[in-house]
Parts: sequence; structure tokens; C-alpha cells
Amino acid sequence: MAHKFPSDPWVKALMEDLNNSAAYAEAAKNWEGDFYFVVEPGGTMEKQAVLYMDLWHGKCRDAFEVADESAKTPAFRMSGPVATWKKVLTKKLDPIQGLVTMQLKLKGNMAMVMKNVRAAKELVESCTRVETEFPL
Repeated sequence: MAHKFPSDPWVKALMEDLNNSAAYAEAAKNWEGDFYFVVEPGGTMEKQAVLYMDLWHGKCRDAFEVADESAKTPAFRMSGPVATWKKVLTKKLDPIQGLVTMQLKLKGNMAMVMKNVRAAKELVESCTRVETEFPL
């Protein structure tokens, strides 16, 4: 069943896939930090969406669509237009390349992200396994 991106059901499906991924568990075993993934509108998507993920030592402890951004103060905030996120989630754009070329923006410890590139790649790999319906 396809989940609309970005949405609460989509990020929960991603959490389930991550928590069942031995490759992600290994790649992210040293990762500590939660995220707001901010998806800016475009195409038929008319308003911004924010997805929260609590990523901790190879597991996702929580994931949901955020109604009130002040509810959490995550260590990281990655943002970009929905078209860019679609490129990342379909493996047409490496997320690190997206950051370096400023197609995605990151607030948080970039050095920590760069030390954990394998974890980022496994996260994207997991995203590709979630059946996704993107806004046009």
C-alpha cells in the first residue's frame, strides 16, 4: 500500500522499515540525534510539512508528522522543497550531495552528519522501500 509523502503514515512506515533493517542498525550504531525533516511546498503540495524522527544508535525510537514545531527541539533540522526530497527518496540525489550543493539545508552539527554518511545512505535506502505516493 502506497503512503502519501509527506505524512504521518509515511514516516511511521519508514520507522518500521528502519527498525527491521540490519544494515541501518549497523551503519547508524554510533548515531545520536533526532531530526525535523521539513518539506517545503511545491506542485500540488500547498503547505509545508514537518516530519520528526528520533534516531538513536541504529533504531528509530519515534516518528510522526509534526503539528506544532515548538513541541520538540531536535538536534537537526533538514529542509528543502518537495521536488528535492523526491529526488533524494528515489535515489536520484544523494542527501550529502544535496547538502553540499545547497539543494537541502541543514541546521545542526554538520561534522556529525559527515562522520555518519553510511547511516544517511542506509536511511535513504530504507525510504526507497516504503511504497510512496508523491505530490505532483
